[in-house]
Amino acid sequence: MAMRPDIEPGDYAPDFELPNANSKVGGGSMALSDVMGENGAVVVFTCNHCPYVVGSEPRIEAIAERARQSGLGFAGINANDPVNYESDSWGHMIKRSDTGMTYSYLHDASQEVAAAYGAERTPEFYLMDSTGLVSYRGRMDDSPRDPSHATTSELADAIDEMLSGVGVTVPRTDSIGCSVKWKM
Repeated sequence: MAMRPDIEPGDYAPDFELPNANSKVGGGSMALSDVMGENGAVVVFTCNHCPYVVGSEPRIEAIAERARQSGLGFAGINANDPVNYESDSWGHMIKRSDTGMTYSYLHDASQEVAAAYGAERTPEFYLMDSTGLVSYRGRMDDSPRDPSHATTSELADAIDEMLSGVGVTVPRTDSIGCSVKWKM
């Protein structure tokens, strides 16, 4: 794949319009404006099969709930190639969303949104304020596979700092997880 731009803290998040596999949350198709809450949003690039995502699922749900309670929208985007990674197909996305997922689960079949954001890993989080300005990009914490080993909470810290208006002290971390599975 050709070089992709990276959306970094201080950049505006690209808009999107993607189909939603989670019929219980949001509409059948959702734009960034649909995801945004009054204070902004968290968008996570995720998938169904990555052990880092699977190991983080309870904490992703917890941060989604925390985001909602703070006036932030929350959505997951799956951009993995569903041909070479069948477990990331639309049908499997629907099955995963039926397991109690509390946020919209959007399908980036063309991978254009992941490319526009410069997404590299799953899970990878983008926190933005109410204007769409990215305040934080990176990991949730330093141990996505095993919560008992986590010693940091970068995403939660960034949410707290952004909402308090003091500015995010650590706006960028390297995500820990599987690579986005780009089409060949």
